Amino acid sequence: MTRLSRLADRWLPKLVLAPTVLAALVFIYGFIGLTGYLSLSESRLMPNFDFAGIERYAELFDLERWWTAAANLARFGLPFIGICLILGLLLAVLLDQKIRAEGALRAIYLYPMALSFIVTGAAWKWILNPGLGLEKLVQGWGFPGFSFDWLVDPDMAIYTVVIAGVWQSSGFVMALFLAGLRGVDPSIIQAAQVDGASLATIYRRIVIPSLRPVFFSALLILAHIAIKSFDLVMALTAGGPGTASTVPAVFMYQYAFSRGQLGLGAASSMMMLATVVAVLVPLMYLETKGARHGR
Repeated sequence: MTRLSRLADRWLPKLVLAPTVLAALVFIYGFIGLTGYLSLSESRLMPNFDFAGIERYAELFDLERWWTAAANLARFGLPFIGICLILGLLLAVLLDQKIRAEGALRAIYLYPMALSFIVTGAAWKWILNPGLGLEKLVQGWGFPGFSFDWLVDPDMAIYTVVIAGVWQSSGFVMALFLAGLRGVDPSIIQAAQVDGASLATIYRRIVIPSLRPVFFSALLILAHIAIKSFDLVMALTAGGPGTASTVPAVFMYQYAFSRGQLGLGAASSMMMLATVVAVLVPLMYLETKGARHGR
């Protein structure tokens, strides 16, 4: 019986985890490998496994539309990540002051994250529509000269995606920072207060620097959301006007499934994966290096 117990203790966890590991290997890494091979193939409308080398990548890099999508990703991702981090931290610091109705405010800030990006995009498309939403509302209040036509302005359309994305994700970032703030040892803060440090100084010198792992996690999650953004863009602007708000995920979908360029779409998706890795590896290195120095 003892031997059976030892065998059960040894193999039961592995058997329980085996289906999850197998599913991940097939449906995540297996399909990543398949996409990678399709990006090196002659695939057009249907998969074609004839090897073509890097022709699809050369074709991709020759397309001005791809570089427009990459530039739009930067124009969307940088302000989206920066504003979400700053706004999420400020909201977390506000709630950390033990204010009244903290639970209600926390629920309000977190509520947008419960919505899908499709719903968020559709709602903000109505809010920012010049003929229906914010512009018409303010003009109805007696300001006929007010104009907010970013949704149809090629130079500003991408920033409407930033607005909707920040509204959706900043509450989630707030929750991450609030959890980090509640994990700070209160005795350290009390000792700083006894020494005469102001609240602003305590947060700037003690509390916020201790949130480095939270910053790392939030930055990683936001970068992942930005790089793979598809449904929010499609619901809000559909990549338009023209290509003004087309991002790599929209480019990939259009070429792989609408234009019958499966190999080109696969190449663009692999470039998106490379972008994720380019963000992930330096962040993990810096975090690991910082943790070693911290010890």
